[in-house]
Amino acid sequence: MSASHPEPFEVVARPSASLRGHARVPGDKSISHRALLFGLLAVGETCVTGLLEGEDVLRTADAVRALGGIAERLGDGEWRVRGVGVGGLQEPTGVLDFGNAGTGSRLTMGVVASHPIRATFDGDASLRKRPMRRIVDPLLEMGAVVESEQDGGRLPLTIRGPREAVPIVYETPVASAQIKSAVLLAGLNAPGKTTVIEKEASRDHTEHLLRHFGAEVVVEPHGEHGRRITLTGQPELVARDIVVPSDPSSAAFPLVAALIVPGSEIVLEGVMTNPLRTGLFTTLREMGADIEELNRREEGGETIADLRVRAGALKGVDVPAERAPSMIDEYPVLAVAAAFASGETRMRGLHELRVKESDRLQAVADGLAAAGVDVRIEGDDLIVTGGAGEVRGGGVAVTHLDHRIAMSFLVLGLAAREGMRVDDGAMIATSFPAFVPLMRDLGGEISEAAA
Repeated sequence: MSASHPEPFEVVARPSASLRGHARVPGDKSISHRALLFGLLAVGETCVTGLLEGEDVLRTADAVRALGGIAERLGDGEWRVRGVGVGGLQEPTGVLDFGNAGTGSRLTMGVVASHPIRATFDGDASLRKRPMRRIVDPLLEMGAVVESEQDGGRLPLTIRGPREAVPIVYETPVASAQIKSAVLLAGLNAPGKTTVIEKEASRDHTEHLLRHFGAEVVVEPHGEHGRRITLTGQPELVARDIVVPSDPSSAAFPLVAALIVPGSEIVLEGVMTNPLRTGLFTTLREMGADIEELNRREEGGETIADLRVRAGALKGVDVPAERAPSMIDEYPVLAVAAAFASGETRMRGLHELRVKESDRLQAVADGLAAAGVDVRIEGDDLIVTGGAGEVRGGGVAVTHLDHRIAMSFLVLGLAAREGMRVDDGAMIATSFPAFVPLMRDLGGEISEAAA
């Protein structure tokens, strides 16, 4: 595949009647990437159920094949991965093109960096703008070499792993599951113990899956909110089946839509409720949202539940900075909920949003302003003064090749007086290919804009 962006097209959301029904959002993107990579590093055949088949994850499947594994689609969300084992990667013959997949590219760098092979990573225009240096820095400490890169450690980037990787103790500069996971994945092929220390705990899917596949991992508290994770290197990972739960980051869009479109009541099935991923649900409940967990259960080491969501009045809240790691991808759609709340919502400490698929902090503020919402940025804080259920809408949100910006403003359009347009819906397929049909099935009026 080329790194070019698909042909853009405008999408419009119009004011909708109440949303009703049951829906299942796609499999969790974070776990889907990891399921493929762990399948590659395990010995034997891993069966994955519920894999997210968005473009991002399919690029990781391509990388698994390029590194010597077998990744086959058997049916809807059903995949089989045959691995080569830790230490068994083959050198890819071509460029590993990750399109828009920040998670896939960064985690695969970790996998490659401790193997004695060379690989070139590339992506689309958006991914080429995203910083890779903070992923690469600890990998260099482990013995990897960067043979070429663009300014500021950006893609395209060629990395070569050492004959034998060096285990390290590494304290992450920011709360980032991608940094942590890249180091731990590299640590799999290093002798001895690799340790990652985080001041704020980030999502812990990598730790769950390391244990699931048979690695020895010790997780200890560190400070008030942090963790110290120690991995014993060079295990033989044994293939294990994985059921991928529904993605809470994708569930966020129909969930917020049901809260702000009057009279709505929906049930979202099998959503992961890992507490390191549910900061949005916590915040919305503080705002007065009616979100009920039904049928709580466990699958593949993760807790899941069905979520019943009913529309109702929301009020503004102060969202603390320490909550950011558990909801970093959900701030754009939280800002949409805040636009319909009464009073002011202040979202603190959003520096990380500036280095996502776009400068999400600015993109959210610009989109809300285009919809007639009172919004401002102070430092790294986003402050939204809500309209108590009344938002004009009617503008065009510029997405900057960012799928979450696109979906967030389409959700806004379903409840805004004049609807809302987004300038490009093509990249929604990277994480949620069925977003538009799913929202239509619930009663949402979303369609490609007329030329």
